Amino acid sequence: MAAGLLLAGMAFGAGHDIVLFDTDSCLFCDDGPALVMMLRTPQITVPGITVVPGNVWPAQGAEYMFHILDLLKRPQIPVYTGAHAPMVHTVSMAHESERRWGKVEYMGAFADNPDEVKPAPGARLTGKKPHHDGAVEFLISEIERNPGEVTILAIGPMTNIALALRMKPEIETKIKRIVFMGGNVRVPGNASAAAEFNFWFDPEAARIVLRSRIPKKVMFGLDISNTAPLRKQHFDELVAAKTPITELLREDWGNRYPGFLHKPNAVTYPWDSLAAAYLIDPGYVTKWGTEYLDVDARWGKYYGATVPLDRKAAPLATPVEVALQLDFKRMWALFKQKLTE
Repeated sequence: MAAGLLLAGMAFGAGHDIVLFDTDSCLFCDDGPALVMMLRTPQITVPGITVVPGNVWPAQGAEYMFHILDLLKRPQIPVYTGAHAPMVHTVSMAHESERRWGKVEYMGAFADNPDEVKPAPGARLTGKKPHHDGAVEFLISEIERNPGEVTILAIGPMTNIALALRMKPEIETKIKRIVFMGGNVRVPGNASAAAEFNFWFDPEAARIVLRSRIPKKVMFGLDISNTAPLRKQHFDELVAAKTPITELLREDWGNRYPGFLHKPNAVTYPWDSLAAAYLIDPGYVTKWGTEYLDVDARWGKYYGATVPLDRKAAPLATPVEVALQLDFKRMWALFKQKLTE
């Protein structure tokens, strides 16, 4: 009870946020928990969900989002698809880069058929259709309607957001902040040796966002994600709740990645959920750095790598607040509460 009161106080202290939830949703993985955390926090309003290519292609991502919304009994929240592919990166480029420069650890949607849409395991297709190709327009309209009040939670490649900034550059300074999962400053990548997956999948989009004038950019990259391993004991604590949400988590984390039901020594990381947790309890982050950052968008061995920004190339770019260390017990208490309530 005391823990619950403490967490309620954390959420109350964070104030009210309008959050635009931009995701490359998979079955549940780390995007699903991030959505659950947002929708179970009364101080946060999510007016809509925008789906971007990344873990899966947008049609499949939208289906997964609809399924999670149904489990949460929030079917009224609109879901929009936007970009159908990264700005430049292609399947052929990804395979050729692997041939030239070494194994790509995670291909995401590049390994899938973009025309195939599967239901969540044990469920039927929802039969729902997203607002087709409306994601970019939705982002722009919400920012213009609520200048200075909107937080973008970007937990996939930033293609939709970059397109919005290109279509309406004036919205950059009307965004309250962007909180994103992506990049790696001082640690190796997890897609290629050089690059984190979200930045690797669409480096050009990430570069546009990092070079923008958005007043506040908050980065949850691999630097902090790697310090928060989740193991079988954490999985067991979650699935013991036996709710529709934790049953979906059990299916995904247990039988897919990382496969806890078959590999008890497996490890996963909260990734996107760390960015979501910050919007509820920013104090769980214990160490920050501030840097001007860019993305290597030259196709080659370092495609998608996070690099220092040449200020002459983008003199109006704002710096990035980089999350580096966390209080794991505090983060885990919040994560567990939101996922099992």
